[in-house]
Amino acid sequence: MPQTPNTRSGGQVLADALYAHGVELAYCVAGESYLELLDALYDYRDRIRLVTCRQEGGAANMAEAYGKLTGKPGVVMVTRGPGACHAAIGCHTAFQDSTPMVMLVGQVARDQMDREAFQEIDYRRMFGQVAKWVAQIETADRIPEYLARAFHTATSGRPGPVVLALPEDMLRDHVAVADAARYQTVRANPGPADLETLRGMLAEAERPLMLVGGGGWSDAAAADIVAFAEANDIPTLCSFRRLDIFDNNHKNFCGDLSTGSNPKIIEAFKSSDLLVVVGARLGEITTQGYTLMSIPDTGRRLVHVHADSDELGRVFQPTLAIQSGMAQFAAAAKALAPVDAARRSAWTEARRADYEAWTTIPEYGGTLDLGVCMKEVRKRLAADGGVVTVDAGNFSGWPMRFLRYDRKVRFAGPTSGAMGYSVPAACSAALTFKDKLVLGFVGDGGFMMAPSELATAGQYGAKPIMLVFNNGMYGTIRAHQARHHPGRPIAIELVNPDFAALIRAYGGHGETVSKTEEFAPALDRAIASGRPAIIELRMDPDVISTTTTLSKMEAASRAAAAKGS
Repeated sequence: MPQTPNTRSGGQVLADALYAHGVELAYCVAGESYLELLDALYDYRDRIRLVTCRQEGGAANMAEAYGKLTGKPGVVMVTRGPGACHAAIGCHTAFQDSTPMVMLVGQVARDQMDREAFQEIDYRRMFGQVAKWVAQIETADRIPEYLARAFHTATSGRPGPVVLALPEDMLRDHVAVADAARYQTVRANPGPADLETLRGMLAEAERPLMLVGGGGWSDAAAADIVAFAEANDIPTLCSFRRLDIFDNNHKNFCGDLSTGSNPKIIEAFKSSDLLVVVGARLGEITTQGYTLMSIPDTGRRLVHVHADSDELGRVFQPTLAIQSGMAQFAAAAKALAPVDAARRSAWTEARRADYEAWTTIPEYGGTLDLGVCMKEVRKRLAADGGVVTVDAGNFSGWPMRFLRYDRKVRFAGPTSGAMGYSVPAACSAALTFKDKLVLGFVGDGGFMMAPSELATAGQYGAKPIMLVFNNGMYGTIRAHQARHHPGRPIAIELVNPDFAALIRAYGGHGETVSKTEEFAPALDRAIASGRPAIIELRMDPDVISTTTTLSKMEAASRAAAAKGS
């Protein structure tokens, strides 16, 4: 389409739409398939920070972490074919973690489609099960419409990712089209009758528990749900890797339902007579493999509050189902007249005591005592706050069990269980919260899946500190082998580089710690360096988790096998 004085290219229309929808930061790996959009963003270089990443998977994980920590849609731009395939893992994480994201993917020209052209993929089919909505913009005059719907869809109801494919020739077309107004987030509100029913159920309960989780939590919503729990004296748990929703230092907080959960919390969950689940999906990890309640009838009263009506009754049938956004429900619940909860104070106090005992850091001993390391980390986070990111792996039990979170000490980890998340997530957090201490916890296996994004952090002046738990293996798989196939480890051994030397090659600060007394000074030096940093923790491979060792697991497995025979 020829250019006329009153027209804009598709790339320009798209850049204008991103700015109109409030985008201040976006992540990308450049590609020729969306060259016109990149060129249009040159004119926004002082208003939209465009962070150039080293791999599309890292870029997508950065955008996911941004969305998780800010509540705003994370924006990521990737090229067609291989770029989109790399980025798919970040999209899947955003989908399972209910994180708002808008992914823009370059596409082949429209006249070349359906010929298996260079790097051609049908993105509707590829992303169909890992995104809330996938579409392809065929004509440039519909860009404002598609972008408005994308941001609305990503943030409304249950938040999640949206993928838009951009044919490269469409971005070159010139059109005369008006910009759309900024998107509005739409979430349901709880009805008065449902709230009164909830209040009546709370008044009757002797052993209630509340479980909070999912996406869509603002600082205000988190404060409101704490106030609701306190007013009605409800012991409260967080679902898997949602630790910063509820203030961990509050008297009503009693832990999380996760991998390696406190056994006493599991017992309390099973014995409770009322479960109030707010935002959590009641998925496999949180429900300990769907074993905490019978299906579909839970055998007890269940109140399930969720932003998406499709989640209400998907697995467990609730006694009371409430479709609502988290902020809307939390504000309404806070405003309810409190019930008389004096008779169950002992129940709440016991749950809190169980949590305090579980998170009291024992002396693990050994050359490098990871418990002592966690004490040092806890001190520094308690002083000034910060952001903690984690990867998948057994090592994550140390920061998840022994650190304390709230809205000053934020937490970001993939409920999807994706490895390779913590490094880009820490880089994203350090770019977003420039003055906060950002600590990324990662195993040696997960670290090597995305180390290059530390170069991105250095390029943009971000200073995340990565704590690399180096045990020379894929520890989670090794633990499964010890439990199910003792004495037969295979495909888990890792030969690693010198991680401290690696970050120094990127211009960062590196330390190697193999003794307990070395950790605290190394952490302080890393913080003082003002650069991206790695502290490599050369740990005993036998120390596989916060609760046991590989040797104990194998001995128990062999004993059980001998008993069974």
